[in-house]
Amino acid sequence: MPTVAENNKRIARNTLMLYIRMFLTIIITFYTSRIVLNALGVEDFGIYGAVGSVVSMFALFSGTLSAAIGRFITFELGKGSTDRLSLIFSTFLSVLFLLAIIFFVLAETLGLWFLNTKMVIPEARMSAANWVFQFSVLAVIVNLLYIPYNAAVIAHEKMSVFAYISVFEALGKLLVAVSVAAAPVDRLRFYAMLMLLISVTIFLVYRFYCKRNFTECKYRFILDKKMMRELFSFAGWNLIGASSAVFREQGGSIVINMFCGATVNAARTIAVQVSQAVVGFVQNFMTALNPQITKSYAAGNKEYMMQLVFQGARLSYYLLLMLSLPVIINTEYILTLWLGNVPAYSAVFVQLALLFALSETISAPLITLMLATGNIRNYQILVGGLQVMNFPVSYILLYCGLSPEWVQITTIFVSQLCLAARLYMLKGMVGLDVKKYLVNVYLNVLLVTIIACILPTVLGNMMSAGFIKLIVTSVVAVLSSVGIMYIVGFNREERLFVREKICVLLKRFTKR
Repeated sequence: MPTVAENNKRIARNTLMLYIRMFLTIIITFYTSRIVLNALGVEDFGIYGAVGSVVSMFALFSGTLSAAIGRFITFELGKGSTDRLSLIFSTFLSVLFLLAIIFFVLAETLGLWFLNTKMVIPEARMSAANWVFQFSVLAVIVNLLYIPYNAAVIAHEKMSVFAYISVFEALGKLLVAVSVAAAPVDRLRFYAMLMLLISVTIFLVYRFYCKRNFTECKYRFILDKKMMRELFSFAGWNLIGASSAVFREQGGSIVINMFCGATVNAARTIAVQVSQAVVGFVQNFMTALNPQITKSYAAGNKEYMMQLVFQGARLSYYLLLMLSLPVIINTEYILTLWLGNVPAYSAVFVQLALLFALSETISAPLITLMLATGNIRNYQILVGGLQVMNFPVSYILLYCGLSPEWVQITTIFVSQLCLAARLYMLKGMVGLDVKKYLVNVYLNVLLVTIIACILPTVLGNMMSAGFIKLIVTSVVAVLSSVGIMYIVGFNREERLFVREKICVLLKRFTKR
């Protein structure tokens, strides 16, 4: 059984590998987005995002099943039992084949009806939008079938493989963007087709690696009734949370399209891409941490599990704050530098998306802990029910004439309500100390945020937009965040740990 020290080293090693992956993919992705926006134009770029939202509404169970499969595989590995892994994998993949058929039927009936009767798309581009829809449906099916392979890689903590495949995927999308920019055919249709090809390629790469390296990933058609009951009991209740997240994200895009049109959709799509790029750094940390939370729960090591949850919440928030603050202060200049042609509302959408990400970050370890228990019915009813409110509230606000950014403001407010609900539920489920969490995590990060923002915000307001302001405020924001984290955010043991690591690095450097 690995020791705590070995587990911590594994988390650190995997996190480092994922950050290298993220650094490469974020550069490639940002450049790719600029090429795609200029190649498609604002209207077609918005259409692609809006149509993708419709497809995602019908693919909401993919996230549910991904969480379920990942939890079951990781839980068995944490128990030290490998006997059921092959049964779990084959049963889950068989279920996914059946669900892919159901999804296809729903998408080709209800999905097509909604696209052609409710979406606000220029008549001249309706034919292209339908082509995008069909390619997107096939891409969702492919992504469904690759879920167990991706879950196996994460559960086995093979983060280097995950990183290599992600970089390969990003390079593939860059090649797609360059090809679209030079295409003599309808670029929107061509782009959707090539994105489907990327999905198929990534699926085949994952499948090849897993079949060669994990014995449980050799598929046989199995529909074990007991395993299916466990899967659907877990996934069924988790579907509430997944569907509420879809209503929040994709439903927001659809509401904006219905009231504001495809051009504003383009702005929100850009905001989502920026947010995902920045949040990706934090998700790398959580991707490395999540298997250890689940495995420590399965092994009954509650003290270490709680330590991971509390530290993971604070450290992931600190990292996101350090990355988000320079972007929030310089949003308009960064977008102009990145895209050249910036759609209206893009800046405010980006800023609100990052604030929402900060709000959600401290909940990520709590969600992992909840999934580890497997007893998620009451939790999902309460938290999922709250998240569903994003869609109708956003619709009412825009119907009453408010501006589109209120869709994102609503998500931030509901996010805070969901955090309160998570704490309340986990107190009963695993004995989470809510008071300790509020003091050591929530109030801690709130105080760090307020103090860290003062100096870079004042400097940002004093300087004119430009490259000099970007560099100065970014450096000051990072230094201010790191300094306040160390002085105010870290406890005594964490400060001692940081000092020891710095001394070790200095000794190694001086020896050279």
